[in-house]
Amino acid sequence: MVKESFSWTLLLFFVLYSRCSVVSASEVCSNTILPGSKGDPGEVGDEGDQGRLGKPGPPGHTGLAGNVGTKGEDGLMGKMGPMGDRGDKGEKGVDGPPGIKGKSGASCDCSRYRKVVWQMNINIGKLKNAVKFLKDVILGIKETEEKFYLIVKEARKFREALLNCKLRGGSLAMPRSADVNALLAGYVSEASLTHVFIGLQPGEVPGTHVYADQSPLTSYAAWGPEEPRGANVSCVQLDSAGSWSHAECDATKYYLCEFLKSRTVSAATQ
Repeated sequence: MVKESFSWTLLLFFVLYSRCSVVSASEVCSNTILPGSKGDPGEVGDEGDQGRLGKPGPPGHTGLAGNVGTKGEDGLMGKMGPMGDRGDKGEKGVDGPPGIKGKSGASCDCSRYRKVVWQMNINIGKLKNAVKFLKDVILGIKETEEKFYLIVKEARKFREALLNCKLRGGSLAMPRSADVNALLAGYVSEASLTHVFIGLQPGEVPGTHVYADQSPLTSYAAWGPEEPRGANVSCVQLDSAGSWSHAECDATKYYLCEFLKSRTVSAATQ
């Protein structure tokens, strides 16, 4: 059986060989077992699906600096800082040139001028009484030999009250003695008020208070019996009994301003 299969295979080989041998050299044998010639290019296939996202590449070089932007709007006004120390007195200025000599005066009519002076004294007396009435009754101003005191009935926070007194030409009231403190307490009582801000605020050293002009609180204090001496996180208020107590600086209250008489008179005569 094996011999018969081998015979058939050998016979098939010779038939194929004989067929390929009779074709010309320019033709290609269709029964050869060698690879054929390269075919024509096929049509372009459809576009495939999008591939996966690749890994990020290395960072690029730093770019050039951009143009400077436009200036933004002004920010909100910050809190008011502490009042600075009073500056030194300036040097005296250079004397100005002498004025032009005036004309010679006429002869004095003394009786006439005495009458004018007498009438002026009467008018000055009336004016003083009117000013006193204005201060004591209408405005309710209290005074000592050196200062005027005024309750401002406009509820403000402590910093706003401090600035408002300064804009008026004074400062928050700073009672430095028992007499002044009693005067201010009576003033608060007459105004039918319970508490007002005064010029005392927390100091930089923990547990201390300073006056509005940054001078230390040393010789006199009028803290109430229940007020802690070491607390300095709040501002200070004065009640109608003359006691000091702590108050939140952001609370709104009426307040007491004080004015130096010398400065007030100087400003009024300018």
